[in-house]
Amino acid sequence: MEHTGDNIRICNAAYYHPQHVVDNDYYLEHFAALGKDIKRFLEMMGREHRYIIKDEHENALTMGYKAAQKALAGAGLAGEDLDMIVFASQTPEYTYPTNALLLHHRLGGKHRAITLDSNANCAGMVTAVEQASRYMQANRGIRYTLIVGSDYSSINCRTDDEITYPNFGDAAAAIILERTPEAPGFKDSIYYTDSAIWESITFPACGLSGIYREGITPDDIKLRWNPFDGSVCVEAAINDIKELLDRNGLTAEDISAYCLSQFSLKNIELIRKGLGLEAEAERFMYVGGEFGYTATSSPFIAFQRGVEDGRIRRGDHIIFWSVGAGWQIPTMLYQY
Repeated sequence: MEHTGDNIRICNAAYYHPQHVVDNDYYLEHFAALGKDIKRFLEMMGREHRYIIKDEHENALTMGYKAAQKALAGAGLAGEDLDMIVFASQTPEYTYPTNALLLHHRLGGKHRAITLDSNANCAGMVTAVEQASRYMQANRGIRYTLIVGSDYSSINCRTDDEITYPNFGDAAAAIILERTPEAPGFKDSIYYTDSAIWESITFPACGLSGIYREGITPDDIKLRWNPFDGSVCVEAAINDIKELLDRNGLTAEDISAYCLSQFSLKNIELIRKGLGLEAEAERFMYVGGEFGYTATSSPFIAFQRGVEDGRIRRGDHIIFWSVGAGWQIPTMLYQY
């Protein structure tokens, strides 16, 4: 059956996080015992607390499922209403079958549904929403799409790595896109890719082909994060947001909410300054102090928090931005 309407809008969103909270004191004491003072680093990153999986039965898939349930319930929909399910993760519970297929099973999806997993690292959910939006524009047979972004990052961090171990939190976000005749919805996007530093962040550090080799230890497998200059991310964000706004006849002041990667509070402040919005902190959604860095889901948890507290309303223009290892940097413009 062909569905009418050519606009793709955000129907509903939700998030899920584990119940176990770990605050900065634990990490300050942990790294002090290793002879490292990370207080200034945590301040720069904007960390105070983070939700960490403690239950061995919880993982990226279970978190994604719970977020999806909440998103569907809030939209008044069921699994059988979904025409497409996308699971974005860099820490999937399975590589096969796909996690999207397992969500389809758990949600009671219909046979005429597309299911696929995607991975653009921390940029994964922004990329998945952008790609799904464009696909829905091209395929009028798709009315509802569920995109889930979920990373179980804490388990993959080396406990002696002061960049990753105290920075990441575990959580999932889910968003439902809907074909609608109403005006608001997906407007435009832009990408920036620079693969020059691809070796700086790797997981599994030894490569999948190496995880069973003799002598390989758990730390040889866990996330490797080598120091690098991250200023290119900020510069790319400022340039890409400006270009995206300019070609859509908008200014930085026309954007009600900036839902950016929650990796670093300092980066968000620099982007705000670069856009001439130094005095407009309320436009920039920030949840990294509570959630830690939840990776692929982080811009959408920030978005949903903005909806919940009334800072984001229907009709508002929103910028979504994130960055994945390597670099891969998507920027997306939506009207909510």
